Amino acid sequence: MITKVEIQTPAGENLVDITKEVQQVVHNSGIEEGLCILYVPHTTAGITINSAMDNETLKDIISEFHRLVPTRVDFNHTYDTPSDAAGHIKSVLTGSNISLLVVDGELLIGSSQSILFFEFDCPRSRKIFMRVLSDSE
Repeated sequence: MITKVEIQTPAGENLVDITKEVQQVVHNSGIEEGLCILYVPHTTAGITINSAMDNETLKDIISEFHRLVPTRVDFNHTYDTPSDAAGHIKSVLTGSNISLLVVDGELLIGSSQSILFFEFDCPRSRKIFMRVLSDSE
């Protein structure tokens, strides 16, 4: 079964910690051993795993993405706004999906790791699609 998680992103480029929402879906699935797949169907957003323990880490990641791919008017693809064009490139750098192991009914992630939704074109209503698969399926 596919589960849709909806989030509303705040203004500005940002990382939204969705770990608790993902863990809840895993718990609700009742699956003890398996795989959790997350997919982001947006061209100006992405998903990653990193530390969210220190808010300054998130600020550094956002700052470095902005430094690597600044919003500018000289992109070749101009159908969208310059911020959309930059967002398209940034989403390629983060990726649109991740897979996580489920062990003993819990996500197998490190103690300092969080699942982070990366918003490059906000504020927006966004969706993340999830599927939790059992090893026995």
